[in-house]
Amino acid sequence: QVQLVESGGGLVQAGGSLTLSCAASGRIFTITAMGWYRQAPGKQREFVAGIIPSGHTRYADPVKGRFSISRDHNMNTWLQMSSLKPEDSAVYYCAVRRAGSTDYDSWGQGTQVTVSS
Repeated sequence: QVQLVESGGGLVQAGGSLTLSCAASGRIFTITAMGWYRQAPGKQREFVAGIIPSGHTRYADPVKGRFSISRDHNMNTWLQMSSLKPEDSAVYYCAVRRAGSTDYDSWGQGTQVTVSS
């Protein structure tokens, strides 16, 4: 099992910046990908950014150029968010994909990000 704990959410004005952190523990050696998702009220959860141990990253189109995902050798993950927009407001979830899985299968509890206009 892998345990994930997010932190760093909060209230920020439009145009501001915020960094989310995700602390991983447990069987971190089984992790093959790390990512961030978000879910706004009344909307489906959507992919935001992902990174694999080699460092290769992938971003959803709405956040390209504004968000940056990174990780360390302990599989802790960060999501640096800049030029935030009100439409970025959501609960952000950290997730990992483990060996043998085809999709993200372990999730954190989520952290709220609210961007005021």
